[in-house]
Amino acid sequence: MYYDLKKLYWWLNMKSIITEYVGKCLTCSRVKAECQKPSGLLVQQKILIWKWERITMDFITKLPKTSNGHDTIWVIIDRLTKSAHFIPTQATDSMETLTRLYIKEIVSRHGVPISIVSDRDSHFTSRFWQSLQNALGTQLDMSTAYHPETDGQSKRTIQTLEDMLRACVIDFGKG
Repeated sequence: MYYDLKKLYWWLNMKSIITEYVGKCLTCSRVKAECQKPSGLLVQQKILIWKWERITMDFITKLPKTSNGHDTIWVIIDRLTKSAHFIPTQATDSMETLTRLYIKEIVSRHGVPISIVSDRDSHFTSRFWQSLQNALGTQLDMSTAYHPETDGQSKRTIQTLEDMLRACVIDFGKG
């Protein structure tokens, strides 16, 4: 919050005042997820050089339906800049529909990535998706079961988005 506000405002002891305020915010404390330090060995990640060449993706599912019928958010994150796209979808969308969205929202804006890290969701393990990525020259890296830290960037971004959505529901209601 401090970094957002400092672009527009400044006052004496600004950072400590904001930290104290956020620490006492009831909405924030109600929606924050408990974070635990993951156990296990550290793995050296590849050094990232160019934005949007290595991405992660995952789905947030089982959300209440919007007026447009969307009940899922497809989260696609650039591993270098941590910038993300949150694409509204439906749980029943076909792979062809998701592929069109992927081409429109990601490939047309950022180019074809070198690699994609994702979990083993049926969308990402489908023969269609694997064939498409092979044709595009993109390497698919699936995170292993019981080791979500492989795709920690997606998981952390999703946790933050879910916290924000919960805070909006608490503060503004479901309407």
